[in-house]
Amino acid sequence: MTTTAPKYDEVEVGTELPGRTVSVARADLVRYAGASGDFNPIHWNERFAKEVGLPDVIAHGMFTMAQAGRVVTDWLGDPGALIEYGVRFTKPVVVPDDASGAEIALSAKVAEKLDDRRVRVDITATSEGKKVLGQARAVVQLT
Repeated sequence: MTTTAPKYDEVEVGTELPGRTVSVARADLVRYAGASGDFNPIHWNERFAKEVGLPDVIAHGMFTMAQAGRVVTDWLGDPGALIEYGVRFTKPVVVPDDASGAEIALSAKVAEKLDDRRVRVDITATSEGKKVLGQARAVVQLT
């Protein structure tokens, strides 16, 4: 996490935010299900997930979205500076039942400087080399 919030006058279009890679294990999905109340069996039951046409258990879309949003809020140092955030779910994050689980690679960059000291940040999230979020964008308020 950054200790100094980025300043509008110091940020340029193309500024890259510190990226991160998130490891996801089945236990993470169980904890997220408990916290969110989303106990859909596609997130914990391999047999069920395969019966409905998935390759294996998949991470909750909102879990993936939250991890991507952390790249922005960590850069800001203030989650309250996040004004807007939205994504499209394009591919699931498949989480195998093994010691490795899955990884989500996250990166972001400033795409546009807006009025009122705000910037748009575009986020890229991939797993197994495939983009798992589309049109992942945040608008943040800078000082």
